[in-house]
Amino acid sequence: MAVRPAFHLAIPVDDLPKAREFYGTVLGLAEGRSADAWVDWNFHGHQVVTHVVPGARAEAGRNPVDGHDVPVPHFGLVLDVDSFQELAGRLRAAGTEFVIEPYQRFPGEPGEQWTMFLLDPAGNALEFKAFRDETRLFAK
Repeated sequence: MAVRPAFHLAIPVDDLPKAREFYGTVLGLAEGRSADAWVDWNFHGHQVVTHVVPGARAEAGRNPVDGHDVPVPHFGLVLDVDSFQELAGRLRAAGTEFVIEPYQRFPGEPGEQWTMFLLDPAGNALEFKAFRDETRLFAK
């Protein structure tokens, strides 16, 4: 894939130590700059910032997709299949409760992919996915 610009995303959290545990330890992201009320995370070359917003909950609703209730909004990454499976194993070992367990969509079709959804401790929804062939990311 071509080199893409890095994105920046700021999300609300209600407990910075829990955010540090989840993003730093469970997801294994490197911590960047921080202050008393926020932390920058290296989200595989992208900047995700967790800002303390007491009482904030991020989920607006759910959308039915393939028989699952997908949380909206959500964000995440497209990983290679091996990295996806490694992350799924790390999340399971950490006792993560999935919104949608890791599963394969569209087997044998142009958009064949693995996907999983989970919430961070503040309720922000994340999706991680992996395409058998990432060049088919937008294939119909």
